[in-house]
Amino acid sequence: MQNPRLASRYAKSLVDLSSEKGQLEAIHADMLFVQQMSKTNPDVVTLLKSPIIKPDKKQQILAAILDKRVSALTAAFVALLVGKGRESNLPEIATEFIKQYNVLKNISKVKITTAVPVDVATLDVIKKKVESGSDKHIELESAVNAKLIGGFVLESDGQLFDASILRDLNDIKKQFTQNIYVAAIK
Repeated sequence: MQNPRLASRYAKSLVDLSSEKGQLEAIHADMLFVQQMSKTNPDVVTLLKSPIIKPDKKQQILAAILDKRVSALTAAFVALLVGKGRESNLPEIATEFIKQYNVLKNISKVKITTAVPVDVATLDVIKKKVESGSDKHIELESAVNAKLIGGFVLESDGQLFDASILRDLNDIKKQFTQNIYVAAIK
């Protein structure tokens, strides 16, 4: 992150303004779009960070990209960022807005990583199990990492629960390398 304090303040202002205007859900959808656009299109990020491209040209390009895809409030917010020279922080602000929205709406992101793809029914069972342990609504994201060999890794609210075979094998390897009896035999 380049400037987390700046991103947090701009995101908080946008959350407050969109709540006041009754457009919180629409702005949330817009920020999801901006975040996805930033992740999938490196040319947009390069445009935002370029010191060579003049602010008015950046504004025209961003207006063309965002036209009819985002609300007027989001378009005005992006124009404000460009006007203040803060457009390079837009992806970071969008991410921070989504975090603050999730806190406001009591939504928790949970990521489960498995060695093989998991079917939807199993994911629903996992989601219900995780939701039963907390008062938050869960957004479950799944990923596949064949290196885990088996088991799963569950990440939630900065906590990690690793029940993978890879971790078990690493623990056994660590125990063997620290075994004082083997060192005494040599």
